Amino acid sequence: MDAAVLRACPLFQALSSEQRERIASMAVRRELPGGATIFAEGSSGDEMFVIISGRVRISRQVPGVGEEALAILEPGAWFGEMAMIDDSSRSADALAHTGCALAVLRREDLEQLMFVDKDLAYVLLWTLVRTLSQRLRETNARLQGLLAMAGPFR
Repeated sequence: MDAAVLRACPLFQALSSEQRERIASMAVRRELPGGATIFAEGSSGDEMFVIISGRVRISRQVPGVGEEALAILEPGAWFGEMAMIDDSSRSADALAHTGCALAVLRREDLEQLMFVDKDLAYVLLWTLVRTLSQRLRETNARLQGLLAMAGPFR
């Protein structure tokens, strides 16, 4: 896989070109038609994804309501890392919103590389921590807004 693809992804921007090359050599390209399921909520996950082209929809099924889209991700975005980090099941569905090409990174490959290259591991982990922190803050703000709209509880 071309390392230039990874340069467009914020997760890998702080890495050296050599480090990006190492990661790119492990990545596998996967192409999917629009509407295809990338993974389903509740499934196990040992892969994360970087969008090369197209768009990906992250959503959840709400009983009695249907699909709730949580995000539409564009090229350069990454997703699926949570199940890799905590070894839990997928927390949402990921669907090809349009036809898309993805770079697929396996947990085992990344773990081996981070074990060997501690500088790479440091940069990747701090970037992940900052991103997850930002996402948590955004979720808290949305929750606060929903609670404000719901009015006082009695």
